[in-house]
Amino acid sequence: MLLRLAYLTVTNAFAALRLLPVGDRDKDVEILALRHQITVLERQLGADRVKFAPEDRVFLAALLAPLPRRVLRRLRLLVRPDTVLRWHRDLMNRRRARTCRLKRPGRPPTVRSIRVLVLRLVRENPNWGYRRVHGELATLGIKVAASTVWEILKSEGIDPAPQRGSTTWAGFLRSQAETLLGCDFIETVPLTGQRQYILAVIEHANRRIRVLGTTAHPTAGWVGQAIKNLVMDLEDAGCRARYLIRDRDGKFPAIIDEVLADAGIQTVCCGVRIPRMNAIMERWVQSCRHELLDRTLIWNERHLRHALRQYEQFYNTHRAHQTMMQAAPLRAVPAPITDRGRIAHLDIRRRDRLGGVLHEYQHAA
Repeated sequence: MLLRLAYLTVTNAFAALRLLPVGDRDKDVEILALRHQITVLERQLGADRVKFAPEDRVFLAALLAPLPRRVLRRLRLLVRPDTVLRWHRDLMNRRRARTCRLKRPGRPPTVRSIRVLVLRLVRENPNWGYRRVHGELATLGIKVAASTVWEILKSEGIDPAPQRGSTTWAGFLRSQAETLLGCDFIETVPLTGQRQYILAVIEHANRRIRVLGTTAHPTAGWVGQAIKNLVMDLEDAGCRARYLIRDRDGKFPAIIDEVLADAGIQTVCCGVRIPRMNAIMERWVQSCRHELLDRTLIWNERHLRHALRQYEQFYNTHRAHQTMMQAAPLRAVPAPITDRGRIAHLDIRRRDRLGGVLHEYQHAA
């Protein structure tokens, strides 16, 4: 349209220059001839109307709009004078709309800090609907509409409050994990042939493992002393455990229930042949066997105690856990590296280390 309009402007400008040397008599004759041609064209069209392109409307509106209405009525045109004026009004309205248009149409986006606060309130209070969240924001002095809170929840794919309020077994057990401990014995046979019994306890909340000891003779005195040491360690760590889950093994004497009861911990025995009641502890037993006992030649009790101590430290401070988003019980997930200089330094160190390994391999070959 712009190219067509520019073409019309240039051609009519040259036509106006051509009319400058023409006399008034010749102009009057040309005007009469043009008016007669318009009359013939209207007679041939009949009830049909002449269709003007958008660039033709713009050009005619810009050319004829400055003329008064009485002058327009005397002109012989294919359209009425009111139509020409309407074309001019539409042209001005489009120009004003284009100049007043916002750079970003629609409502302004919600501040990111408010979005984060809304999502946090909904996550920590699953029974709250968007109107309750709107009320809490108003209490904090944050002025947003209730529909804004609803739009935030809808854009994040969060269901309404009645559906979010339902509790799953996974969520229920996760909410009770801080008060639960798991305990079990592990049997292994070192190279000496003397069977060893390992007593370990795991915290359900953070998956921290505590190896209480290993012995060839798990007597009542030895187990009771190990449980006493566990109670003191829990008090020093500020653990709020209230229940300890164990199986019905005969190696657990009755004295440990009394020691735990004095510390405010109740013993819960698993059902007969139901190891899934202590599934978290059983899962650690499997990890310990696959990662340590099945891969290491254990010589004697002393060697076993040393290996268990090293594995306990590795499990609590280094090994990644999928249930904890790849964190460890005593180690959080490190923050991502965003400094380009540090990334380049790490790449250089990795490349130098790889070069050293290849050099040693070639030298050995």
